[in-house]
Amino acid sequence: MAKYGRSASKNVESTMRRRKRGTLKSSSGRKVKSRKQAIAIGLNEARSKGAKVPSRKSSGSRKRKSSSRKTSARTSSSRKSSARKSSRSSSAKKR
Repeated sequence: MAKYGRSASKNVESTMRRRKRGTLKSSSGRKVKSRKQAIAIGLNEARSKGAKVPSRKSSGSRKRKSSSRKTSARTSSSRKSSARKSSRSSSAKKR
């Protein structure tokens, strides 16, 4: 079964033509120069028209992954600092 419908591919095709002509603009109003951005805009327009296009990947799953990395990095750094503190206190006791 195909992921994208014919109308979606036609929409992306017309978007790519607009990009080549220099008439395609992003939501901020700037000219689109990136090929990937042009494809994304074409798929988004197709979605809004009701064409068969898979839904966007949610940004929430990406955020969760990055936050879990940050917390694991924090815990490992805190372990290192606690290990340093314990070694310092033991060396101070020896003196």
